Amino acid sequence: QMQLVESGGGLVQAGGSLRLACAASGRTFGNYIMGWFRQAPGKERDFVAAIMWSGRTTYYAESVKGRFTISRDNAKNTAYLQMDSLKPEDSAVYYCAATPYRDYEGPYHYWGQGTQVTVSS
Repeated sequence: QMQLVESGGGLVQAGGSLRLACAASGRTFGNYIMGWFRQAPGKERDFVAAIMWSGRTTYYAESVKGRFTISRDNAKNTAYLQMDSLKPEDSAVYYCAATPYRDYEGPYHYWGQGTQVTVSS
């Protein structure tokens, strides 16, 4: 089993920034593609970003391209999501997830408990 613990969520004004972290344990972190997803109240969980094993290749949802940056530190078993120019519509619970497959689309096997991000207008 892999355990994932997110941190860094909170309340921020529109235009501000937050950095989420996802600490992993229990499995070899570098063997997993890491992803970030988000779910707003009453909506489905949506893909936000993903990063391949070495960190050199990343993928983003169109809605966050140019504003969010995903990264990872395999030595620290941690993935990050830097969120800049935040908008009220970015408000959601953010989840990190890990997949052992070779496709960033998953399926993702392991999920964190989520961290709330609220952007005020």
